[in-house]
Amino acid sequence: MDTCSAMTAESVGEILKEGGADVMVRSGSSESYGSPREFSFEVKAIFPNGMGMHIVARQFTYRDPWEAKGRVNDLVDAMLLRDGSLTPLPKGYPWFQGIEEECGLDEERLRKIVECVRKVNVKLYLLQEMTGDL
Repeated sequence: MDTCSAMTAESVGEILKEGGADVMVRSGSSESYGSPREFSFEVKAIFPNGMGMHIVARQFTYRDPWEAKGRVNDLVDAMLLRDGSLTPLPKGYPWFQGIEEECGLDEERLRKIVECVRKVNVKLYLLQEMTGDL
């Protein structure tokens, strides 16, 4: 049995809102644009500390052959933003070390990343830039 829980644009937005972020949500298709885009949904968020996240569900996982009821997103990709640009986290955090994107996240890992990003002290970037660690 599959242990992943399905994620929707709304459920990902709620996870980010619970973390204190302002959130914008967009699905891959709309009433006026019938063909799907290259993603099924994307969610953008900005936290009070100025850090941002761009979360994308690129494709659906099909749980049944007829698509009608089994079209879900089990995994998403998250990109980290600071001042509108992609960025890794400063050293010492469990995520985004030397990379700007974490791929294939399930809901549990996404919640852990949101908790981590919302607590980042952005002054660490300046400190680590001064010491040459970043």
